[in-house]
This record gives sequence, structure tokens and C-alpha cells, in this order.
Amino acid sequence: MREAWDTWGHVVVATVCAVPVAALAILLLSRRRARRGRPAPLRASVADVVMVAGTAPWIWMILTPGTEEGVHVVPLVDLAGQIARLSPGAAVVQIGGNLLVFAALGAMLPVRSARFASLAAVAAVAATASLGVEVLQYGLRLGRVSSVDDVILNAAGAVLAALCTRRWWARR
Repeated sequence: MREAWDTWGHVVVATVCAVPVAALAILLLSRRRARRGRPAPLRASVADVVMVAGTAPWIWMILTPGTEEGVHVVPLVDLAGQIARLSPGAAVVQIGGNLLVFAALGAMLPVRSARFASLAAVAAVAATASLGVEVLQYGLRLGRVSSVDDVILNAAGAVLAALCTRRWWARR
């Protein structure tokens, strides 16, 4: 865990410092939307800001140059290898981090738009976004591993987060 803090502590600090800015953005967006007569201005503003603010730090981490490069296209092989070779704490950080990458997007996307108010839609959006990030990692030669397992875990995390917010969007 100490290694994770040493590597990503600056992202955590920046994210915490951005919380007041996010709260201000919600306030300003909701006021603007209310003046324009938009439906549910506060709900839409919270969803929009949480999706961006909750996803951006993870994308920052994913697109930070690393030291290990590769491509893994066979599902679950990379995941099994990580579990086998990493310490339990490092494996939890790696897997947990991948589950959280698009969790904010998955939680708020169906709240924001009835068009995406299904687990399949959330999975499709998260998998597409995750695939885009993996392609960027590979194309930009960032020294990071591009893995189908990351796409699977990112999409699964978004779906699990959508399940957590289901009571706010399932009846719409």
C-alpha cells in the first residue's frame, strides 16, 4: 500500500483539492439549467460533475507513463498472472483500481439519461471507453500494459456501480 501512495499520492491530493471546485460546478450548472427551464437541473448537474470528477483521476493514472509494456488479448490470463505474481495487497490495489476506473460513470450515466438506464447500456459505454483508453496506452507508447482484462474489470466496475444507484434510475 505504501508503494501505491508513493506512486499515486499526488493524484489523490489533487482530487481531494478539486472537490470544492466540483461542488461549485454543480451549483453553477444547476442554477444555469434551472434558469433555462431544464428538467431536474440539480440531478443532471450532480450526475455530470460526478461522472467527470470521479473518472478523471483514474484516467490521469492510467495515462501516466509506466515501466512495463505489453499487450494481453486473451481474457483472464493477465488477471490470473497478476494474482499469482503480485503480493495480496498489490493485487487488491490493481484489481480494485480497475474496478473503480469507470465506477463514477457507471453510477451516474443512467441517473443522468434514461437512454442509458440499463446495465447493458452502462456496460457497453464503459467497455467502449475502456477500450479507447487501452488503445491510447498502446498507441502513445506509455510503457503500460494494454489488456483485455482491464476492459473487462473496468466495465464490471461500472456495472456494479450502476447497480448501487439503480433505485434512482430503474423506474424512469
